[in-house]
Amino acid sequence: MTLTSFGPANRIARTAETHPLTWRLRDDGEPVWFDEYQAKNGYAAARKAFADLSQDDIVQTVKDAGLKGRGGAGFPTGVKWGLMPKDESMNIRYLLCNADEMEPNTWKDRMLMEQLPHLLIEGMLISARALKTYRGYIFLRGEYTTAAKHLRRAVEEAKAAGLLGKNILGSGFDFELFVHTGAGRYICGEETALINSLEGRRANPRSKPPFPAAVGVWGKPTCVNNVETLCNVPAIIGDGVEWYKSLAREGSEDHGTKLMGFSGKVKNPGLWELPFGVNARELFEDYAGGMRDGFKLKCWQPGGAGTGFLLPEHLDAQMYAGGIAKVGTRMGTGLAMAVDDSINMVSLLRNMEQFFARESCGFCTPCRDGLPWSVKLLMALEKGQGQQGDIETLLGLVGFLGPGKTFCAHAPGAVEPLGSAIKYFRPEFEAGIAPTSAAVPPLARPIVVGA
Repeated sequence: MTLTSFGPANRIARTAETHPLTWRLRDDGEPVWFDEYQAKNGYAAARKAFADLSQDDIVQTVKDAGLKGRGGAGFPTGVKWGLMPKDESMNIRYLLCNADEMEPNTWKDRMLMEQLPHLLIEGMLISARALKTYRGYIFLRGEYTTAAKHLRRAVEEAKAAGLLGKNILGSGFDFELFVHTGAGRYICGEETALINSLEGRRANPRSKPPFPAAVGVWGKPTCVNNVETLCNVPAIIGDGVEWYKSLAREGSEDHGTKLMGFSGKVKNPGLWELPFGVNARELFEDYAGGMRDGFKLKCWQPGGAGTGFLLPEHLDAQMYAGGIAKVGTRMGTGLAMAVDDSINMVSLLRNMEQFFARESCGFCTPCRDGLPWSVKLLMALEKGQGQQGDIETLLGLVGFLGPGKTFCAHAPGAVEPLGSAIKYFRPEFEAGIAPTSAAVPPLARPIVVGA
């Protein structure tokens, strides 16, 4: 996969001052192992955290830096860390890395784990010190076999160097780290479903409260953070809050840099570390190179299949949570997808909703029954066999499966692209209604799920 630099056409090289996540990457794409990582200032931030900072100092530094979750939800990391109990008697607690990267069109965490495994380990080590967790797990998507291999080697290298295990750096602090490969379910990206899966249970989301910080893995306090989130921690501790905040573009309310990308029929699909607040048009035109010859941009998604579609005129939005919210959707993972003018939106949405319906855990009725219902309707429209009222039924399902209507955020994310596609491309859906079809009241058409 491609990774280019801050400046268009690679005019500006990656440096520690501008690319905290990616400056250590090798040009040949091979992993950066322990000796090379240490030579590139690796584990210096961890040594600083152990020698000069208290646990509370680390938490406050991350909070002051404004680091937010990079998995898609964007919750402030320091605030999340602050929810862990202060009671010293609760000495069994866990740190989980959410590496179950199954969002369609998203591969940023894979690159970090395959090429910079020690960056993630250092981030987890500092985080474990701050949270007083004695054991950590990297919950890895099962299909990421190369990442699993590289992470396990990196863990052994860190153990041999005395940076994992007992009495780390002579501090009296113990931290064990394990790589756990999942069984392959999208829903495991939800933190409480991940916890259930790690315990060997069915991957259903849990009721919140209690939150994992109070009752998590095996009933103990637990913090769950995304791969990219944890990989930001060493730079924040090593180089400071003000420097980290200065990385973002003017106007951005989010701080630091973000791994962003573009896929689809663009000339240069890839992944780049860019400052928050970069203009989406710059990402699309200067980095991704615009559309390939013979194709025209029809619409795009800013951050994975669970984000709403935007039009070409929305490319002037800034790439940060608030900037994308201004044009009507979410930043998500920050890896965008370009949809070209040869794509029929009904077929695209049918494909997406089939994925989301299949990946539903089936725990709550709106998601379990509503998503397959949307697939049936979209399949009929795709074949030109839709009935009058089908579009209104789809819009009704978008409302019924929206935020706060289901047990977790799976269903709201699944129907967000559907609602936006109907909003911007309704004629394509209307074209799938059979000319002789009778009018059917919204939500009244019978659907046999699984037929």
